[in-house]
Amino acid sequence: MQEPDLFKISSYDYELPGDLIAQNPADPRDSSRLMVLDRQDGRIGHSVFSRLGDFLIPGDLLVLNDTKVIPARLHGTKKPGGAKIELLLLKGLDSRWSEWEALVRPGKKVSPGTEILLSDGTEIRVGERIGEGLRTICFPEGTDVLPLLERIGETPLPPYITRSTAPRSSYQTVFAMKDGSAAAPTASLHFTEALLESLRKEKGIRTAWLTLHVGLGTFRPVKCTDIREHNIHEEYCVLPAESKEIIRETKRSGRKVIAAGTTVARTLESLADDEGVLESGSRNTRLFIYPGYRYKIIDGLITNFHLPKSSLLMLVAAFAGYDLTMKAYSEAVAGKYRFFSFGDAMFIR
Repeated sequence: MQEPDLFKISSYDYELPGDLIAQNPADPRDSSRLMVLDRQDGRIGHSVFSRLGDFLIPGDLLVLNDTKVIPARLHGTKKPGGAKIELLLLKGLDSRWSEWEALVRPGKKVSPGTEILLSDGTEIRVGERIGEGLRTICFPEGTDVLPLLERIGETPLPPYITRSTAPRSSYQTVFAMKDGSAAAPTASLHFTEALLESLRKEKGIRTAWLTLHVGLGTFRPVKCTDIREHNIHEEYCVLPAESKEIIRETKRSGRKVIAAGTTVARTLESLADDEGVLESGSRNTRLFIYPGYRYKIIDGLITNFHLPKSSLLMLVAAFAGYDLTMKAYSEAVAGKYRFFSFGDAMFIR
């Protein structure tokens, strides 16, 4: 059999029956299934997320993303004419959140300078095209944007969730704190407060926090035939100094740093230099991780099952190894695991 070309997008495709795309989360959250991949011997095990502690040892560190999904989807009408317009705010471009990077639908009919009237009477202005179908959006001077979004905005669910009956709070982690995401860090949707408390007190697992505000990269598939030509979308991330020190202590003690999600993995790897020295602080990252990448910080990864041909599947394949990853996905389909944002989880160790 011919070896797959790991730079070809076709190598990251797989068949997924539509009925395996989860439309609602598990209830309770930590009752979702958990597939366990062992990178050393290639074994694949099966458990439930509430038993995560069975695969950790005291002193291991769980790093979590405390970003919070904002009601980033807005509806309005174009001035003049009254045509309906939908906006998805992706990233604030200034400290006051008066200017945003956004997707505008239908974008082709909205020229720079167009004014859009939102449902509460606020008039916003569409700015220049900034590539990849994105536009800048400006709110009026002095607008308190977050309360406005809370009043009239909608929490954006991924396009493959079309029949959800769950409350929108289900698409928010139990520890969400920092406003700014257009999508949830979905690997962490499985955690409950009780599970986190049990991991700390009964298992001796430490926790550390960082922030990555999830943006367009979550929604946009890789379309290039050669994945190396893909330009991943920029996302803002922060690693506090306290978390950096906890991570360094964990590494020095020989315990494992476990990234709760691809957002955590990207943040930690983005803030490490070529020698694996981690720096605290904030930055915008475009780090695109695919097979051939050498991980510097993380020793384990908790993640969901990702879309075919997605950058997140490539990140997982870079960590677990391509063959083991695709074998696991094949086994997940055969075993009717639930896929994507509200689906089941995988722990790679």
